Amino acid sequence: MRVFVTGATGFIGSAIVRELISSGHEVRGLARSSEAAKRLEAAGVGVARGAVDSLDVLCREARRADGVIHTAFFHALSHMAFSTRLRVLLGGVPSDIVGRFTAAAVGADRRAIETMGSVLDKGAPLIAAFPTMALKAGRIVEETDAVDPASVGGGRAGTEQAICRLAGSGLRAATIRLPPSVHDETKQGLVTQLIAAAGRTNISAYIGAGNNRWCAVHRQDAARLFVKTLECGEPGAHYHAIGEEPITLRTIAETIGMATGVFAKSLSAKEAAKHFGWLAAFIGTDNPVASRITQEALGWSPTGPGLLADVGAMMASRPRA
Repeated sequence: MRVFVTGATGFIGSAIVRELISSGHEVRGLARSSEAAKRLEAAGVGVARGAVDSLDVLCREARRADGVIHTAFFHALSHMAFSTRLRVLLGGVPSDIVGRFTAAAVGADRRAIETMGSVLDKGAPLIAAFPTMALKAGRIVEETDAVDPASVGGGRAGTEQAICRLAGSGLRAATIRLPPSVHDETKQGLVTQLIAAAGRTNISAYIGAGNNRWCAVHRQDAARLFVKTLECGEPGAHYHAIGEEPITLRTIAETIGMATGVFAKSLSAKEAAKHFGWLAAFIGTDNPVASRITQEALGWSPTGPGLLADVGAMMASRPRA
């Protein structure tokens, strides 16, 4: 299959590209920079220069592909076009910059999906990444549960809505819901932010009792799930890339504390807002998610190391001061 991958040089996308090649697929990847393009070329991957808002590039590449895997997203202001950055920075009061950035990133994501979906052949797969933080908090969520626009990540609801519309129009469009930590021994998603905060402040913080739960998946397991979904996923389905049982934030914070040599400490919600900034709402979210339906439907079984093992391995590999 000829597969076009957005986010092809990212943490998750690069693992997907390797999995696609090993499975015999022909891959072209989106590259925002010359450095990214060189990495794709070195891996034997065709290069399409552009970003997630380069709609003409996305249209051309999707038209020539048999299927698309979409993992690109604007995670930083520097990823956006200059004109978009100006609108985010100067388009209103400074206190709402995060809101404007999120709206711009979500809008670009939805337009990218709609553009690629509009030119793919009927029955072709379009598989998009989606965060579990956009699901209902406080209870175990299954694949059949809908996105919750009121959740901390609910601003991303447009992604799944766009995918569902494309599935209804005849594409084999589906989402893969990713937990807040997609990890290996070098990086752990939002947990990397917790580690960085512990290094800056000399405390490994959690909020309140720290009983809120997060899920995780090893990035190679996630990559295998993307390829399985590309090959045999059902239209309109939501698959859960969950590699282990939910872990409490207190357990994660204590593991980071032991690995970094700092104390784990409970913060109030007010203290957490100052300590973590805009991330506090995510860090305090209870986000347990199940993957039984995914594993049964696709024959997917996660086999990679767990999150806490990868955190420990990463910290052990760092040079001591």
